[in-house]
Amino acid sequence: MHDLMAILPLVATGAGAILLMLVAAFESFKKEGIAILGIGLFAFAFFIQLTVENGSSVTPYGSVFNGMLVTSTFTKVAGLIILACGFFSSIAAQTYFTQNKGFVLEFYCMMLFAACGMLLLTMAAELMTLFVALEIMSLAIYTLVGYDRRSVLRSEAVLKYLMLGAFAGAFFVMGTVFMYAGAKSTKFAVIGQVIGETGFMTNPALVGGAFLIIVALLFKVAAFPFHAWVVDVYDGAPLPVTAFMATAVKTAVFAVFANFLVISSDLKGGWVDYLFYISVLTMFAGNLIAIAQNNLKRMLAASGIVHTGYLLIGLVAINTEQFTGGAILFYLAAYAASTLGIFAALSYLGGEDEKRICFDDFNGLAKVRPYSAACIAIFLFSMAGIPPTAGFMGKFYIITGAFDGGYFALGVLGIFSSILSMWYYLRLIIAMYFREPEDDFEVSEMTLAPLGTFVLALSVFAISFYPVVL
Repeated sequence: MHDLMAILPLVATGAGAILLMLVAAFESFKKEGIAILGIGLFAFAFFIQLTVENGSSVTPYGSVFNGMLVTSTFTKVAGLIILACGFFSSIAAQTYFTQNKGFVLEFYCMMLFAACGMLLLTMAAELMTLFVALEIMSLAIYTLVGYDRRSVLRSEAVLKYLMLGAFAGAFFVMGTVFMYAGAKSTKFAVIGQVIGETGFMTNPALVGGAFLIIVALLFKVAAFPFHAWVVDVYDGAPLPVTAFMATAVKTAVFAVFANFLVISSDLKGGWVDYLFYISVLTMFAGNLIAIAQNNLKRMLAASGIVHTGYLLIGLVAINTEQFTGGAILFYLAAYAASTLGIFAALSYLGGEDEKRICFDDFNGLAKVRPYSAACIAIFLFSMAGIPPTAGFMGKFYIITGAFDGGYFALGVLGIFSSILSMWYYLRLIIAMYFREPEDDFEVSEMTLAPLGTFVLALSVFAISFYPVVL
C-alpha cells in the first residue's frame, strides 16, 4: 500500500488525462464542463500528493520497476508545486477561453499529460526513464503551444520550440549513451558508485555524457546561452499555456537537474565552475532583455530567464552529501505563485484576442479595478524580491546558501541582479497607479480567474512564513 500511494499521484494524472481524452470525443460535452472536470482532476491529484508520506527515500515496487523510480520529500514537494501550477493554469484557461477563440476539448487533457510527464521526471532514478518522461512532457507542451493552427503567431512559436526541443532531446539521448558507456548502467546510484570508485574527470565518456545532458537541461530551463527561444515561444503561446510552461516545466526540470547533480560530489564539482558563470550570464542576459520589452508576456518571459539564474545559484551551492533542496523548492513555489498570479490576472484583463498586453494598456488600472491592480502589484513586488513577500524570502534563502557554500561573489551578483530587475517590475506599477485610465477594462462575468488571482496573492504572503531546511 505504501508503494501504491507513492506512485498514485502519477497514476491519477495519467488516468485523468486518458479520461479527458475519451470524454473529449463526445460532442455533448461543452467546454465549461470539460474545464471544471480538468480543474477537479488537478485538485484531486494534488490532494493525493499531499497525503503521500515519504521518508528520505522510497523505491516503489523496486523489483517490478527495477529501481527506475524513487520518491522522497523532495519529489513530493516538487510534485505539489507542479500540480498546483496545473490547477491554477486550468483556472486561468477557463476564463481565458471565454474571451478568446481557439479552444479545443483536448486542451485540459494535454495539460494533464504534461503534468504526468513532469511528475515522472521528478521520480525518475535512471536516464532512460528520464528521457521518456521528458518526451511525454515536451510533446504535450508542444501541442498546447501550437494547437490553434489558424494563428500564425502560435505556429511560429511551436515551430521554434519544436525544432530546438528536438535538438535538446537528441543531446540528452547521446549523453545517456555516453553515460552508459562510462558506467555500464543508466541508474543514478550505479553511476554515482562508478564515479566514486574511478573518479569523474578521468572517465571521458562520463564527462561527455554529463556535458550533453546538462546542455539539454539548460535548454529546458532557458539558461544562457540556450535562452533565445523563450521570449518568442512564451509570446506566441496562449496566456494559460505560458503560465504553465513558465512554472510547472521549470519546477520539473530543476528537480531533475538537482537529482542529477547530487549523484556524486565529483560530478557536481566537475561542473560547478561552469554553472557559476552560466548563472551569472543568465541573470544579466535576462535583465537586459527584459528592460527592452514593452510587451508584458515578453517581459515576463525574459524575467523568467533571470529567475532561472537565481535557481542555478541554488544548484551551485547545494550540498551533495546532505541534500534537501529546501531553498530551491521554496524559490520555485514563490516564483510559481507570483507568475501564475499575474498570468491569471492577464487572462481576464487581457480582453478578446489578448488586446491588452503592453504596459500602456494598463494605464490607470488601479482607478478602475483597484483589487486587480493591488494583486498584480503584490506579484510584481514578490518577483522583484521586496519584503515581506515569498519572493524576498526565496532570494534570501538562495543567496544565503551561496554565502554558506563559499560563493560570496555569486551571492553579491545575485543581489545586484535583483536590484536591476526592479526597473521593469516597477514600470507596470507606475502605469497602473500613476497614470490616467484609458480603458474601462471590461471582463467576462462568471469566471474563475479573479478568484484564483486573489488566492495566489494571499499565497505570496503565506508561503513566506513557511520554514525551510537549507
